[in-house]
Amino acid sequence: MFTPDASLVPRTSKDGLLLADSVVLAPDDWGRGFVARSPAESTPGTWAVLDENCRWDRERLPRGVLASTSRYSRLPAGGGKGAVRVTAVATVHASALGADEQLSTTLEEVLRCPQQQPRSEERITGLMSLGTPFGARAQEYADDSVLEAGEYVENGGAAQPYRWMLARLGTVVVAVSVTGAKGNTAQELEQLGSQALAQMLTRVEQRLKGK
Repeated sequence: MFTPDASLVPRTSKDGLLLADSVVLAPDDWGRGFVARSPAESTPGTWAVLDENCRWDRERLPRGVLASTSRYSRLPAGGGKGAVRVTAVATVHASALGADEQLSTTLEEVLRCPQQQPRSEERITGLMSLGTPFGARAQEYADDSVLEAGEYVENGGAAQPYRWMLARLGTVVVAVSVTGAKGNTAQELEQLGSQALAQMLTRVEQRLKGK
């Protein structure tokens, strides 16, 4: 299990934002052909919150969350396949307990809202989740992790595979969402998301590892 250097763990919002910004994937990090969506990045000082009506919105960071950065990218349609939309997120908490609570809340939200609304014209349906702490099912890459799987529908169109993956290392939670389109298999999307999550976890380790 990775143990960060205590002197490198962010204690202020400024340091938390520096870490989050350096960890979150940009379009090029996802692979060839990915470009930024519009908007390309979340509003500083906010994070995503699922409200009582199962709609996602951005609110000011609560006490105990130092920083959170989201970047939005896409792979345009081509080669007989539809466009792939991806999101990368890094959230830095003031404590490991706060970071752990984020993953616990994510599991609870799926039970409360198996259907969610990211934007007015978008729906995520049939959500199911699985939490895997360190050591369980040979999971040895993070202190804790959560996988959500469901289907994404936009403007009443055909349902497409959707994956949302989170992992925690100490006080840092990284997450990716991957939404496919025609011609993209669930396995391809899951592999893309897993590789992106691993890449961000490696960045967290590199920045918090002592000499």
